[in-house]
Amino acid sequence: MLKRIAGRKLLAVLVVGMAPLVLRILLLPVLPIPTPRVHDEFSYLLAADTFSHGRVVNPTHPLWVHFESMHVLVRPVYASIFPIAQGLVMAAAKVFGGHPWIGVWLSMGLMCAALCWMLQGWVPPGWALLGGVMAAARFGAFSYWMNSYFGGAMAAIGGALVLGALPRVFRHRRGRDVASLAVGVAILANSRPYEGFVFSLLAGIALSLWIWRTRPPLRILAPAVVILGITAASMGYYFSRFSGNPLLLPYSLYRNNFTMAPHFIWQRPRPEPIYQHRVTRHFYAGLEMGVYADARADRSPHGLLDKAASYWRFYLGPVLTLPLLLTLPWLWKRRRTRYLLLAGGLFSLALAVEVWHAPHYAAPATGLALLLVVESLRYLRTRSVWIAYLVVLGCIVFPVHTAYQDAGHGERRAMIQKKLEATGGRHLAIVRYTLRHDPGDEWVYNGADIDGSAVVWAREMDPADNHNLLRYFEGRRAWLVEPDAEPPRLSAYDPSAPPDPPFRFVKLGTEAIAVLRDPDEIKRKILEMSARDEYRPHQFSCDQWGFFFQQVTGVEPPNADSCFAPGNRARIISFDYWFAWLKQQR
Repeated sequence: MLKRIAGRKLLAVLVVGMAPLVLRILLLPVLPIPTPRVHDEFSYLLAADTFSHGRVVNPTHPLWVHFESMHVLVRPVYASIFPIAQGLVMAAAKVFGGHPWIGVWLSMGLMCAALCWMLQGWVPPGWALLGGVMAAARFGAFSYWMNSYFGGAMAAIGGALVLGALPRVFRHRRGRDVASLAVGVAILANSRPYEGFVFSLLAGIALSLWIWRTRPPLRILAPAVVILGITAASMGYYFSRFSGNPLLLPYSLYRNNFTMAPHFIWQRPRPEPIYQHRVTRHFYAGLEMGVYADARADRSPHGLLDKAASYWRFYLGPVLTLPLLLTLPWLWKRRRTRYLLLAGGLFSLALAVEVWHAPHYAAPATGLALLLVVESLRYLRTRSVWIAYLVVLGCIVFPVHTAYQDAGHGERRAMIQKKLEATGGRHLAIVRYTLRHDPGDEWVYNGADIDGSAVVWAREMDPADNHNLLRYFEGRRAWLVEPDAEPPRLSAYDPSAPPDPPFRFVKLGTEAIAVLRDPDEIKRKILEMSARDEYRPHQFSCDQWGFFFQQVTGVEPPNADSCFAPGNRARIISFDYWFAWLKQQR
């Protein structure tokens, strides 16, 4: 039966594509639709919601400072920073199927089908079916690509189209195969731009050598020119909606203006921008810079060996590594497989210079890894059929299990969201973190239409800005959400109670913080308060001036260690000296 299916190539592709879809549906009672947990997932869901509303970006909200969050732009537009492929498939699912995860589910089936189609271009039909089954078993139902909103499948589809089109172009010289290659490049450009560019470049080298040697008719290249031209124009339009620059990626705009750590280990950090919120500063200036320092120094948990181990566990693991090691000399002797090995090595080097790493970063090369394994099994089949069978069995028995299942506390946030929605009406959830909050566990994320949402999530700030928030969302029931309580606490919001902890200090004159916008007004209020009779003899230290500052603004003062001479914290200083020091603090 399997031999008959393999002989009918289209049927084989359909069977491989349907297998993970059916299996995952059957598992829904024990493995339900996933809840977003990590920053990236919420950002991709924002992209899907934006596109499903018929927009490419959303306008900046008047109170954007309350909605700032990781991996989301709130100015100059409100939108996800990530490439659009994952958001588009989830948006289509949301429009036609009702839930964005349906897009994830379908894309995984398409990925397995594309991998089988890719293998059909390189190996005999039976081996292509076998490789497709291995991909469906290893990645299909249990990997985090299926059980989260990170993506991975779209880039793998793009890579499979590029890799599968190459031998077909070489063999048949057909325009439709060139078109498939161009579609793959377009998907890669809009899913994993850097890694996709590297993978496309490696394929482009082989294609360029073939063109130089064979001089094919130019007409067969015309589909690629049209497809890539339309793709470039569309991407330029999309980019321009963020910054006005059709060549500046939204992700680059975000990193250049709102973060410190660079993307590659050879780059230098950027100066620290103004971070309005304690948790965002902790994330960008603390966690991200820590990861950058570890990667640059090549130390755990973000060093080169850690990166290699992460990719190895996901794509190969012990089961698939064995046949590769046993057949490596044979793979190197053959010109075709030598190219695949070289491409894999160069692609791995491109991954090694990135600061961050996760298995879906390497998704464009999923088909490449699978093809090398299948080629090694073909060779082993001539030596020992049982080794090949055991490897396939190992893929079925030991698939890649769901990753990131403990990252963040998405279920706890989702429970509060559902509880508020179940009560009916419209709600404002004001989030208050403790000083020890883990910035990896973020709760402030919203959909594309913030004002139209049943539940709006906002950051608590200083009393003045909090009153502005409550006034803007008048008519909603305001709640205080405390994620760091055990269990997370939901209670009615009391605007008369000062925030605890108070809002962190931000540089005087920062436009986004209303209470700090006018330094002269702050100066006047502090002088008025300090002149009261209860504060005689009106002589104050740095800490005492800081107390007045917090009383009139509701914002905690900056650390006073640099305000006084070492060992003389209680020294009396003039207001002018203290205020000049204050204006220099960030």
